[in-house]
Amino acid sequence: MWDANTLAVLKSIDVDGRPDGILFDPYNERVWILSHTPPYATVIDAKEGAVVGTVDLGGAPEQAVSDGKGTIFVNIADKASIAVVDAKHMSVRTHFDVSSKGSRGSGLAYDAKHHVLFAYYRQPSATAVIVDARNGNIITTLPTGIGVDTVAFNPATMEAISAETAGSMTFIKENSPTAFVVEQTLKTAAGAKTLALDTRTGHVLTMTAEYGPPVADAPPGPAERPARGQMVPESFSILMVGR
Repeated sequence: MWDANTLAVLKSIDVDGRPDGILFDPYNERVWILSHTPPYATVIDAKEGAVVGTVDLGGAPEQAVSDGKGTIFVNIADKASIAVVDAKHMSVRTHFDVSSKGSRGSGLAYDAKHHVLFAYYRQPSATAVIVDARNGNIITTLPTGIGVDTVAFNPATMEAISAETAGSMTFIKENSPTAFVVEQTLKTAAGAKTLALDTRTGHVLTMTAEYGPPVADAPPGPAERPARGQMVPESFSILMVGR
């Protein structure tokens, strides 16, 4: 925890598990640390920097989104479901089962105005499952690039955007709450699988680096995460995508 103006460290906060994701919830100004192993979620008071509790989400979480009104949605990677969480009481209300459409969940984005979730899955094929956040009904599915990790929804353009480790970025256009289309598949760079949306400019930022060849006899790994060697020094780069 640090001061955003001076970058001075204020305190260190111990959490258990294997943290992979993080979410700030403006509803009650808490930070949710998402872990692939128990405890699946550690909740921190953003003002005090104190752990206020943990939540068993029913599986390993990937990305989470908040409606800003007391509900948090979490894509559960190993269960092919979306956990619906009561932010105030830190408890799971229900799970939306989407296992009929995909498995190995990753990114999650949310159109708060129209109550639409965009949940991304890596198997059996790279797919975005579009879900009604009010009842868990599946609206439709659309293909994406290989290896989606993080996603965002831009309310200014009504687009769900996914970053993919194979080196692409997919833009899904929401023409209405029941009509969606893949608007563009943009080539980026291999490994650029995480993104951040600058809502002020509309720019999307992603990052990657160059890697050497895999070491001898290294296992091939899944399609979305192929084996690779050491990072090439000074090759880290940030890509900015705009219109």
